[in-house]
Amino acid sequence: MMKLLKFLIVTFILLGGIGYGVYHFGTKIASEKLVSTISTELENSGELENIKKTIESDPQLKSFVEEAKTADNSKLPFTTKEEATKVLIKKVGISELNDIRVQVQKGTISKEEIIQEMEGKLTDEEIMALKVIAYKELYK
Repeated sequence: MMKLLKFLIVTFILLGGIGYGVYHFGTKIASEKLVSTISTELENSGELENIKKTIESDPQLKSFVEEAKTADNSKLPFTTKEEATKVLIKKVGISELNDIRVQVQKGTISKEEIIQEMEGKLTDEEIMALKVIAYKELYK
């Protein structure tokens, strides 16, 4: 009886450790691949310039992104695209991010709705960190 109990406990601990490792490293690998793919796509297609022009022509979006100029980088929860993607995947989810992307492409969601949705799922510091990263990417 004791051997069976020890076997079950060891098995449970091993499976828990493997599950955590797969989740942790799987999320990291997925976020790095996602960032790499999207960055390459945006740069190669010229879409990055279109995004920049859209932000420049919209005063509300421009002021939203330019708040990043005065941000204190030492107080931000993350500073890289990969870390940002990992946080977005954890807090928002891949399927919901994809749904937002599809809605944006179709024009069925407004920027206010997106901002409101993100403000409901992310902290103020995380949103500021996203602004900083977006500002750096757009104006590098």
